[in-house]
Amino acid sequence: VGDGTTTVVLLAGEFLKEAKPFVEDGVHPQNLIRSYRTACNLAIEKIKELAVSIEGKSLEEKKSLLAKCAATTLSSKLIGGEKEFFASMVVDAVIAIGSEDRLNMIGIKKVPGGNMRDSFLVNGVAFKKTFSYAGFEQQPKKFMNPRILLLNIELELKSEKENAEIRLSDPSQYQSIVDAEWNIIYDKLDKCVKSGAKVVLSRLAIGDLATQYFADRDIFCAGRVAEEDLNRVAAATGGTIQTSVNNIIDEVLGTCEVFEEKQVGNERFNIFSGCPSGRTATIVLRGGADQFIEEAERSLHDAIMIVRRALKNSTVVAGGGAIDMEISRYLRQHARTIAGKSQLFINSYAKALEVIPRQLCDNAGFDATDVLNKLRHKHALPSGEGAPYGVDINTGGIADSFANFVWEPSVVKINAINAATEAACLILSVDETVKNPKSESAQGEAAASAMGGRGRGGGFPGRGRGMRRR
Repeated sequence: VGDGTTTVVLLAGEFLKEAKPFVEDGVHPQNLIRSYRTACNLAIEKIKELAVSIEGKSLEEKKSLLAKCAATTLSSKLIGGEKEFFASMVVDAVIAIGSEDRLNMIGIKKVPGGNMRDSFLVNGVAFKKTFSYAGFEQQPKKFMNPRILLLNIELELKSEKENAEIRLSDPSQYQSIVDAEWNIIYDKLDKCVKSGAKVVLSRLAIGDLATQYFADRDIFCAGRVAEEDLNRVAAATGGTIQTSVNNIIDEVLGTCEVFEEKQVGNERFNIFSGCPSGRTATIVLRGGADQFIEEAERSLHDAIMIVRRALKNSTVVAGGGAIDMEISRYLRQHARTIAGKSQLFINSYAKALEVIPRQLCDNAGFDATDVLNKLRHKHALPSGEGAPYGVDINTGGIADSFANFVWEPSVVKINAINAATEAACLILSVDETVKNPKSESAQGEAAASAMGGRGRGGGFPGRGRGMRRR
């Protein structure tokens, strides 16, 4: 789903921790797995029942709801301090690409320097100034409504391909060959100019001759544009990438409202904004250290995924551990209606779900036992009014997560529980690991002999070569 990785790891670990005493008491793992799967299905049904739809709202309302989902995701990340600023930026970016599902339509460019608040969203495409030749500075750096020509050819004099040879009977013919070569490139350049394009971009090199030629005619050019960027420009401006300069018709040229080259930090960026077909956006991230910007990019990726999910499956549940506590309560109640061993197993599954609010308390530095008791009390109220209550990490108590806009898309929660249960069941179904002492390192052998060969079997997989599954 793109987010909820930590949740899955925590839950899977906790499910196994709860299963361990049963396995040690000799319960057959298949019984455990069966109960866990049942509990998982019940939990998912309960989530669907509790989910609230945000369909049918106006765009403004929807934006603010999505921003709240994004802010919930970002609050646990490094850039949590600026979550409102980034949340609205992410929502704008996702709405800009509309129904286009391809994530690569949102570009994230990282520019060291400045502070986080200097980050900005370009409603279009931005990429770093490419390698350029002499004459580049004479080109105009800003156009209104330019035509844009996208190429996939080299505009420079090329040495011939390997072992091409030309035989001359007369030295004076040499000049005609040189002229022919120059005529070919001038012909290409001439066709680019005639097409009426004011911005020429190419995936391959645009040499010094071409750069100067375009500069004399007030045309901006950039060679060696990354393929990904060129594809995004094509999608945004409505142009088509050409592999030949012959027969350039108006339909293959793109356009945008404003093209300019701007200084961002110590880099120069080419920015195309106000693109007709929209469908793409670029976030330019600023920040101090490189590692910090990398981390910010990962956090934004999670937020973008969340907003996309919420747009497509527009149901949300209360975050902050509220939904986990509610499912936990529901499963405990359900377990009482079952006779037999599985009552215990489903109960332990329910207990494991409490790891989420407990972890939230630990991370915020509160007394987890105290907060969990309050939550249990709230969720146990027969009227069911306590269902949306979760951990309030600002005060160290509990609060109505829904009213405080701590939301998460229900599809994320469903997938997290599914994945964690699957992982736990898979590990439970491994009944012993077989070690091959020879292939272990000398260190491993020493440890094995110290153990006196005790580490051979066991309910959970050790460092095994082969694993046997029931």
